[in-house]
Amino acid sequence: MSKSATVTPPAAPPRTARTRTARTRALALGALASGMLMIVLDGSIVTVAMPAIQDDLGFSPAGLSWVVNAYLIAFGSLLLLAGRLGDLLGRRRMFLAGTGVFTAASLLAGAATSPAVLIAARFLQGVGSAMAAAVSLGILVTLFTEPGERARAIAVFSFTGAAGASIGQVVGGLLTDALSWHWIFFINLPIGLAALALAVRVLPGDRAAGTDAAPDTGTARGLVARADVVGALLITAGLMLGIYTVVKVEQYGWVSAHTLGLGALATALTGAFIARQATARTPLMPLRIFRSRGVVGANAVQMLMVAALFSFQIVLALHLQRVLGYSAAETGLAMLPAALVIGAVSLGVSARLIGRFGERNVLLTGLLLLVTLLVLLTRIPVDADYATDVLPLMFLSAGFGLALPALTSLGMSDAGEEDAGLASGLFNTTQQIGMAVGVAVLSTLAASRSERLLAGGAGRAEALTGGYHLAFGVGAGLLVTAFVVAYVVLRRRTR
Repeated sequence: MSKSATVTPPAAPPRTARTRTARTRALALGALASGMLMIVLDGSIVTVAMPAIQDDLGFSPAGLSWVVNAYLIAFGSLLLLAGRLGDLLGRRRMFLAGTGVFTAASLLAGAATSPAVLIAARFLQGVGSAMAAAVSLGILVTLFTEPGERARAIAVFSFTGAAGASIGQVVGGLLTDALSWHWIFFINLPIGLAALALAVRVLPGDRAAGTDAAPDTGTARGLVARADVVGALLITAGLMLGIYTVVKVEQYGWVSAHTLGLGALATALTGAFIARQATARTPLMPLRIFRSRGVVGANAVQMLMVAALFSFQIVLALHLQRVLGYSAAETGLAMLPAALVIGAVSLGVSARLIGRFGERNVLLTGLLLLVTLLVLLTRIPVDADYATDVLPLMFLSAGFGLALPALTSLGMSDAGEEDAGLASGLFNTTQQIGMAVGVAVLSTLAASRSERLLAGGAGRAEALTGGYHLAFGVGAGLLVTAFVVAYVVLRRRTR
């Protein structure tokens, strides 16, 4: 009897430990989502404050674009390198460093009193964003290994990114109108400090491939060789040059010497990087990652989808402001129902549907809804009524709440623990490239169409609406292509 009394009690601690572990994972997800929310908010919140920034700091029209471009170039070009360094040095360490850099750069941006200081701060924000975002998914998929838990965690993470973009427009308009544009950057300080404080406590220390011990206690040995510095320089220069070329297309044109020359050089640098990865002893991006149909297909679909949805998030906002006369705050509030729908679907529906029908089927359904959304936007009238012509379409944005979690799961599904940071960096890189291409292609086509209509005698509102209709139509075509790629390349997986 005494023996049973001494043996029975130890059964309780494992349950307590499991509960504590589940709570810690939930808090870790909160830290990762907070970091992503800050990054996504910053990407959209600045768009509605651009006129105020230009008036206050005296930006030229061409110079003002660098408030966005400096961030986009740094963020998009450094993701792949940051992801691999996260695998080598430790993803926890990279996330903490990136969040710290981004928060400090936000303080510098908010305090900027000249264009040069603001552009430099925006570049540093892009560096910090790349460091944190590149490893976030890698941390997530190693924390949540059970399929159901992982699907729910990815749904929360995806919602943060999708809804944060729409919320950013609302917050940006309200802060700019009520206080000043400086506060669109200062708002990052409490979010960043809270994310750092939580992450230090709950993110697990992962063993780093570039050290002999855990990243929090070990010292790097031979990191320069293991990080493939030559490959890193090639791909960073290639991506930076390529993204710069794309974002300047609207100024120079697609067939100008500037675009073709820099585009050829960026392609050559990227080709040299791929050739090196095939022969390097310790490649920055092992080409084995491209043997996975899931990884290749998911990244291709994401690039097309993000490029297409620029027409919904930005072009629709432009229509509301330039054609219907909405203010910045009114535009943000008008787009808010989309964020609510995306959030409801991401958090409440997507994980259960993925568990029952699989990622591929949920992704295809989401893409069909998004195609329908953009096709209907091609018919939006010049004198559109929000309640009857715009608001009903917001419900179709549920497709994004279905597609993004499924796509994220597919993009990370076949990555081993040693390549989780790399896969995360690659997934985020294709997202940024898709965004840059969407901005360049759709904005250029819309502007050209509007100019032709104006030259033909159309009124300003009619000309702008015609250009936006073209952008919506091209976006729908990109989504149809994404649907075909997903259907052909991505395989059904037995669950």
